[in-house]
Amino acid sequence: MPISQAPADFPRAVRYVAAAVLAAAGLVGVNAQSASATPPGIPSKATAQSQLNALTVATQGSTSGYSRDLFPHWITISGSCNTREQVLKRDGTSVVVDSACAATSGRWYSPYDGATWTAASDVDIDHVVPLAEAWRSGANSWTTSRRQSFANDLSRPQLIAVTDNVNQSKGDQDPSTWQPPLSSYRCTYSKMWITVKYNWSLTLQTSEKSALQSMLNTCAS
Repeated sequence: MPISQAPADFPRAVRYVAAAVLAAAGLVGVNAQSASATPPGIPSKATAQSQLNALTVATQGSTSGYSRDLFPHWITISGSCNTREQVLKRDGTSVVVDSACAATSGRWYSPYDGATWTAASDVDIDHVVPLAEAWRSGANSWTTSRRQSFANDLSRPQLIAVTDNVNQSKGDQDPSTWQPPLSSYRCTYSKMWITVKYNWSLTLQTSEKSALQSMLNTCAS
């Protein structure tokens, strides 16, 4: 069994370092999903380019007044399943849930870093466009209802299951200061970021647009 799929009782740091090393070496494991396992609604390169060109460039706003509580999540989606649990089921392989919809087993491939996990506790659901970034880009003027819809958006590529440490290192940064460690995923990441901002009518700053353009330029299609 690949170390990247080590049992949950292995030390957390050991499992993460091993997964990262194997990912860098291209040895994530034969059962890992490919990097094509991504959220819905990712546009083509041409569409993403048109959307990027249409986005409004503006000076980034302040985080004054921001709180995650202003973006209610995770909300109930179906039965006892909330948004996080829905994404874990969507993005995982052979996911088994209990009566409360909590994932009890499965396998999750994190396209940001190429690591594979077998414990849901090692996986975060990333908001591709972070909530604080959205706030600075126009969501500060939204209603709470609209912010809730944004924070739980399952119809666009705004939510994705990734390694928790990687999600935490990203924080609320935009692509000018943070990009997925796995460089081969940066094309997809740029298309996801662009279409989320476009569909939610959010602005972007000059450095962010430049970084997105560079990432988009690496896309074949």
